[in-house]
Amino acid sequence: MKDSLVLLGRVPAHPDSRCWFLAWNPTGTLLASCGGDRRIRIWGTEGDSWICKSVLSEGHQRTVRKVAWSPCGNYLASASFDATTCIWKKNQDDFECVTTLEGHENEVKSVAWAPSGNLLATCSRDKSVWVWEVDEEDEYECVSVLNSHTQDVKHVVWHPSQELLASASYDDTVKLYREEEDDWVCCATLEGHESTVWSLAFDPSGQRLASCSDDRTVRIWHQYLPGNEQGVACSGSDPSWKCDSVLCPLTGALATACGDDAIRVFQEDPNSDPQQPTFSLTAHLHQAHSQDVNCVAWNPKEPGLLASCSDDGEVAFWKYQRPEGL
Repeated sequence: MKDSLVLLGRVPAHPDSRCWFLAWNPTGTLLASCGGDRRIRIWGTEGDSWICKSVLSEGHQRTVRKVAWSPCGNYLASASFDATTCIWKKNQDDFECVTTLEGHENEVKSVAWAPSGNLLATCSRDKSVWVWEVDEEDEYECVSVLNSHTQDVKHVVWHPSQELLASASYDDTVKLYREEEDDWVCCATLEGHESTVWSLAFDPSGQRLASCSDDRTVRIWHQYLPGNEQGVACSGSDPSWKCDSVLCPLTGALATACGDDAIRVFQEDPNSDPQQPTFSLTAHLHQAHSQDVNCVAWNPKEPGLLASCSDDGEVAFWKYQRPEGL
C-alpha cells in the first residue's frame, strides 16, 4: 500500500514531557497543544514553518489533559489533572485566564463546547459529567451533574449542530445526554466495546459517531430516527443509535492514533452499503512518532492537513492525499 500521508514538519512542543492533546481553532489558523509540563502552547505558521505563538503556563498545577476552542474562537478551555478547568480569553496574540471552574473531585479528563457556545461540558475521574451554562457576561454556572457512568469518564464531545452530548468511559460504554424539562438526562447507552472507550468523534452531519477503544476497535454508530425505513426500533420520539461497522469534514477520512507509535487513516469504500459501510486502510505510518501517539486532529479548513502528538513530546504535521479511486 502506497503511503498517502506525507510529513510536513515536526516541532518539540512539550520537551521532556508527554504531549496529550491537540485542538485547532475554528478557522484552522492556530493549533493548541497541552501536556504533562502543565503548559498549553499555541502554534501558528510563519512562512512554511510552525512556530510557538504563546505559552500558557499560569493556569494549572498538574498535567493539562485536554484543550478545546469555543465556536467563536475567542476562548480556549483547558482540563487538568488538578481537578480544574481554566477558561482563557484570547486578546490578539495573548491569552488571559479569566475563569477557573472547580467542583470535580478528581482529575478533569476532557472539556468540550456546545456548537452554540452557550454550554460547556467537562468529565472526570470522579465518574461524572458536568454541564456548564455560559451567560452574556461570561459567567459560568454548573446546571447539571450527570452520574450515569460507573467508572472514570475519559472524553466528552458535542453533536455538531444540536445540544446532544456524548461521553466515553472506562466502563466500556458511550452515553448520550440531552436536556429534558430543565435538566439533563442520559437518553441512550451505546454498548459493544469490550474495554475502555478512549475517544469519540461525530461526523459533520451528526448522524454518525465514531468511538475508539482499548479493545483495539473503532466502531461507527448510526443514528436512526423514529419511523426509519430500515425498521430499527426507537423508544418513543428518541432516535436509536446502532453500530454499523473523526470523520474529517473535508476528506471523509477517519484518522486514528495508537499506542503502537502509528497513525492510520481509513476511507469509506464508495460502493459499500450506506447502512453497513466498510472502510479501507489507506495510510499506515508505522513509526509516526518514537513513542505512543496520543491524538490526531484534522484541520477544519485545509483539506488533508493532519496534526499528531505523542508521548515523545512532539507535534507533527502531515498532508493526507486521498488515494485515487476513493
